[in-house]
Amino acid sequence: MSDIALSVLDLVPVRSGQTSAEAIASSLDLAATADRLGYRRYWFAEHHNMPAVASTTPPVLIAAAAMRTTKVRLGSGGVMLPNHAPLIVAEQFAALEAIAPGRIDLGLGRAPGSDPVITQLLRQAGTSSDVEQFPRHVQDIAALVSGDGATLRFTSGGEYTVRATPAATGTPEVWLLGSSDYSAQLAASHGLPYVFANHFSGQGLERALDLYRTGYQPSEEHPEPRTFLTVNAVAAPTAEEAEARALPQLRMMARLRLNQPLVALDTVEQALATETDAATDQVTEAARSRWFVGTGETVAAEVRSFAAKYGVEEVMLSPVAASYDSEPKDTAPGRTQTLELIAAAL
Repeated sequence: MSDIALSVLDLVPVRSGQTSAEAIASSLDLAATADRLGYRRYWFAEHHNMPAVASTTPPVLIAAAAMRTTKVRLGSGGVMLPNHAPLIVAEQFAALEAIAPGRIDLGLGRAPGSDPVITQLLRQAGTSSDVEQFPRHVQDIAALVSGDGATLRFTSGGEYTVRATPAATGTPEVWLLGSSDYSAQLAASHGLPYVFANHFSGQGLERALDLYRTGYQPSEEHPEPRTFLTVNAVAAPTAEEAEARALPQLRMMARLRLNQPLVALDTVEQALATETDAATDQVTEAARSRWFVGTGETVAAEVRSFAAKYGVEEVMLSPVAASYDSEPKDTAPGRTQTLELIAAAL
């Protein structure tokens, strides 16, 4: 590939008639493809109680992907920290670092990753972190996964050392994720790498990057600001096929934006056969204007232009190509050819 690095963000989509086992199998196959093609990293998102998304537990998926890959960095895009106790997150990713040394990224976000009901269920044990405590918990996790660990100081006197794993030989790389000014400024103040969730929103991208870069406070691990951007992408041998494969995910985005009941992802045939209203069409068209959809050559050209415009040398693709009815349910031919065609053209 060129001097622009490509990476992958995977939400483990679940299509109509597909089981969770088949969806996960297709994603693990895609991770192996990304590894073979020379992609830099492969991240799994965290979402809950969504019929079309099976990426509920990034650490489990990362461990499974580690068994299918040898070179690509594996990580979370991201772990939604308010849903979890910081020590548990640190222990999970310290273990992953031991499984795949030098290949683990820990992307942290502060959104719930679901609706208010599921958020309450995730936090009902009373041990998970609080949104207001997010900055401190990010620091805690970074300390816990380090070789020295973290030191607790008791108000009555004395200290207690806590380590995420007994004898770490490496540490996962911590990234902050977000789509707001808050996350950009927090990453800058902590001297951490930062990723703007452009695939989800796209609003406020330039301001967030400016806040991050101009306010960056160098750290020992990261003396310079470091960032890349995410985009939704579909590539196919023809532009017509690419547009058809993009349609189911565009319709799903419209359902999400319009607060309509969520369902498993349509196949291409189902999406083409479904009539829509004006509101759905408006949301779909707005989302499509920000997606990279076309042949491998046209999408690669868009990636190059996008990277140059925002001054990044890495672009993370969310391959959102849907499947046709006739395609196997334990693989994702549309997503696979998206990665192959873009890599070949770039």
